[in-house]
Order: sequence, then structure tokens, then C-alpha cells
Amino acid sequence: MHISSLNAYEIIASGGYPTLEVTLELSDGSAGVASVPYGASAGSYEATVLVDGDSNRYNGNGMLTAIAHIDQVLAPVLTKQSFVSQAALDNALIGIDGTVNKKKLGGNTILAISLAYAKAVAQSRKQPLYLYILEEFKLPTVRSLPKPMMVTVEGGKHADNSTDLQEFCLSAIGSKPIREHVRATLEAYHLVKKILQKNGLSTNVGNEGAFAPGGITSNEQPLQFLVNAIEQAGYEPGKDLGISIDPAASEYYQDNMYHLKLEKTNFDAKQMIDYYRDWLKKYPFVSIEDPLAEDDWDHWPIMQALCAEHNVPLIGDDLTVTSVKRLQKAIDLKAVSGVLVKLNQIGSLTETIQCCQLAQKHKLMIVPSHRGGGESNDTSMVDVAVAVGAAYIKVGPTRGERVAKYNRLLEIERQASA
Repeated sequence: MHISSLNAYEIIASGGYPTLEVTLELSDGSAGVASVPYGASAGSYEATVLVDGDSNRYNGNGMLTAIAHIDQVLAPVLTKQSFVSQAALDNALIGIDGTVNKKKLGGNTILAISLAYAKAVAQSRKQPLYLYILEEFKLPTVRSLPKPMMVTVEGGKHADNSTDLQEFCLSAIGSKPIREHVRATLEAYHLVKKILQKNGLSTNVGNEGAFAPGGITSNEQPLQFLVNAIEQAGYEPGKDLGISIDPAASEYYQDNMYHLKLEKTNFDAKQMIDYYRDWLKKYPFVSIEDPLAEDDWDHWPIMQALCAEHNVPLIGDDLTVTSVKRLQKAIDLKAVSGVLVKLNQIGSLTETIQCCQLAQKHKLMIVPSHRGGGESNDTSMVDVAVAVGAAYIKVGPTRGERVAKYNRLLEIERQASA
């Protein structure tokens, strides 16, 4: 069985700009279709998102160059060729690119083919994608499905005139069926809307389908709103639902200082950690992600020790960018106890799973995530989350490209219990 055809084209992503989609067909007629997301807020060490740079077309954000690479460079090499494994295909693509961050072909180019191939082979084997991944990479048997980490209030680069911190999430706790976790989280989410309205704040939504209230008075205020919403929904904070935050601190870090514009305050790293220390005492945190900048390696171990005191996982995202090399450094420094996973950060399915395997080896929390600025309806991240036994998936609660992820998770639950 070999690759018989490979077609690439532009589709529109959630931010209104193009992204890349690929249809790959195998010689037995099986086919896979995959599209790749990209982030409005992205770490410096992520795989390259290759765009055209032609200001006369989509303000430079077109994907025709990536399509040309597939048509002219990759399709002639890949078609009529068979691969013994997913890793063999991905390694071939990485080798053709030959750069550290996939600058030549684009991480988006490589990932689209990688995922389309995985889906095609899964279809050929008559398997769901998560089972193909689990078997292909010889992963441990899955014992539970990932719970929702639902982005509820957003700011930073994802919303104008909101908080300095990027995301405040409602996170499910416990061992209920996933459908009940989704229901509870959404019930609390809808009450946040009423609380915002009561406080005279807007209920417009940002990039991720979460509320982006302009006029909010402090970075702490969303935490208070989320606790109130959990209680008003009839759930117990810290038992049924908790809070996860992603400050995305690299976005407000400059000249060795953390600049919180909303509060007109500049902190050094130790002061920033003390800022979180107060919150950890007061709120039912499930996890904290990227509370410090992506290169502030000296202070991440201090933050990790603080989070460990409160039994709260500290998750690396911009710090680790789904990279085995950067995650291993974080592990060696005792800088994290969890890792966020984004397929397009590293640019191939194999490298994503290798990062998850390293996390599994060290018993780190794994949280696959959507992207803020350019998400698609592709649900591969959910199948990855299921295959690697992730604790959570981080996805916004509204907008079709977000809801598609939860619906895929619910579908997997139904199929597993059938």
C-alpha cells in the first residue's frame, strides 16, 4: 500500500485568514483529510508557520507557498512510495526540510501531510484515529478520557482591552462520565455571562470563544467571577470544578520585568511569583500554565516548588513548545510538572507523540490544546489526547471550531461505551 495522491488547498481558519488542508489517498482507496491550526499567541521556539508574505493577498497570510511545496517538492517524492510506519513518513518529511524549526517547508506543511497520512492509514485499518495512534506508537492502554479545561475568560493577545493574563479556565474535577463533566463546566460558563452582565461588563467573546470583557478592573477579578459561577451552578469549588490559568507571561515580559498594564505595575520574577503565591492561597487551582516567560529558566524551578506546595501542576507551553529537547531541559531543572501539547508547535505527529511519551515517563500532566488565532474544525488533537491518556483538553466553549473538539470527545465516549 502506497500514497497514490496528495492534494493541498487553502481553507479559512477561525481568525478569517487561510490555513492549509491536505487530502491524502492511499492505493487501497483509503483517504485522510487534515487541516492545521496556528496561534495568535505563539512561543518563539515553535515550528514555522509558512505564509506567503504577499501583502496583496490576505495581508501576507496566504498559504500558496506551502501548497507549492507540496505540489512541486513533496508530492513527486511521496506518491507511489510506501512507508513502514508513521515515524518513517514523518522522518522523511523532516529530512527533506532539513532545518531546526521547519523553516524550509513550514511546520504547517509537514503537519498537514503527517496527519492526513495518519487518518488515511487509520481508515484503511478501520480504526478510529486515537486507536491507530495508540497502537502505532505502542502507547500504554488508556484508562480514562481527558476532562474539559474550558477557556472561560480571555485576555492578552486573544482579546482587546481585557486582562493582561491570557486565559482563565473552568476545569472539571473528579471521575464522572465526560458528558457530565462537559455539562457541569458549561453550566458554570453560562453563569459567568450573567455575572459579567451584573457587573456591567461586556459578554463579547474573543479568539477562543471565551468571554473577553473590556473594562475589567484587575487581573484577579476573573478568578472571583469563576468561583462565584461554580457556586451558583450548584457545584463545589475545588471538588467538582476548579480553575486553570494561562498567563502567557512571555507576552508581557520585557527587559527582565513583567509589565501588568491593567494594574500599572512592573514586577521582577520574584515579585511575579509572590503575586501568584497570594492567588494559590485563595483560589481552587487545577493547574497554572506559563506563569513566567519562556526563557526565564532560573525562576521556573522556584515557581514549580511553590506550585508543588499547593499540589497544583505547573504546565509548560511556550517554555516547552511540544519539544522533546526543551521538555527534557525543563524536567532536568525540575521546572514543570505538566506539559501543554500543540501539534503545530512541533510540526509532526511523531514528534508530538514522542514529547507525550517523555511526559508519560516522568508522570507529568499532559494537556493537548487548541490554538487561539487560527483554529480549524480538525479534531485530531482530541484523538491525540485520548491516545496518550491526557488529563485534560484545553478548548474554548463556543464557536464551531471549538465545539467540534468537545463533540469529538463525546463521540469517542459513546463509541467506547457501546
